[in-house]
Amino acid sequence: MTGRRRRRDRAIQIVTLAITAIALVLLIRHARSVDWPQVWQALAGYRLHEVTTAAALAALSYLLYCSYELGARHYAGHGLSTRRTMLIGFTCYAFSLNIGALIGGGGFRLRLYSHSGLRAGAIGRIVAFAVSTNWSGYLVLAGGVLIAQPIVLPQGAASIAGRVLGLAMLVVAAAYLFACARWHDRAWHLRGHAFKLPSLRMALLQLGLSSANWLTMAALLFVLLQQRIDYPTVLGVLLLAAVAAAVTHIPAGLGALEAIFLAMLGERVAQPELLAALLAYRAIYYLAPLLLAAIAYLAFESGAVRRRGPHPDDAG
Repeated sequence: MTGRRRRRDRAIQIVTLAITAIALVLLIRHARSVDWPQVWQALAGYRLHEVTTAAALAALSYLLYCSYELGARHYAGHGLSTRRTMLIGFTCYAFSLNIGALIGGGGFRLRLYSHSGLRAGAIGRIVAFAVSTNWSGYLVLAGGVLIAQPIVLPQGAASIAGRVLGLAMLVVAAAYLFACARWHDRAWHLRGHAFKLPSLRMALLQLGLSSANWLTMAALLFVLLQQRIDYPTVLGVLLLAAVAAAVTHIPAGLGALEAIFLAMLGERVAQPELLAALLAYRAIYYLAPLLLAAIAYLAFESGAVRRRGPHPDDAG
């Protein structure tokens, strides 16, 4: 069993390194051929209403992230105030997107929630709820995209494989909903902590919030691309880039996002305009929220954000 696990871990490492290397090679190759003065000119060409619309969509996306955290509050059964819960959620998601889920999503939640009076069991349930929420909507949208195939795939085997994978994703999402309906009152034990599946109603809320968030992120890119590419295609490329970023474990998916967009859309949009859209996306969706999250985190650490209401530990 140990040897089998070692081989599996080694295979995962090899695949991760291969995908990272491919992403970096693609990015370097495209970067060397870019007319960077034209990129800056394209960035300067954004109109005020396009920037404000993109910023509003980014704010909506982070509001949806905070809604994940409110759902997790109900699921974990803790009593932190709505304001504090949303501040922790915003801070953790901003750091998670920029420095990685393990430190940003896990490490920062552990620190901020534990400082707020929650124990490890409750924090573990919050993390599990947030992760399952994020990827439940992804499975449904990515499954639908792979079946509809707005992204041009090679004909034949690759096209068929894409539809099979899409169907499999939808089946996994449906299985999750079925499990929540059938076994939500059953306790599952992992590393000494008890977990229960959310109710079907809560699972449907997870699915709705997550789907809305992924659609909002795609809308943000659609605006920054100035509608040069149809929305379903932008959504499909974003979902593909999200997996590449998650697999490579590069902070903020730096390089993976750009490499996928350049590879998939480089022949349909001029490189300066495409890179300008991606740079604007990074600034609006990653860097600006990170600055605000850093201020919020310093406020937490200095005690400027006072506790409101009871902070009971987890009940079970």
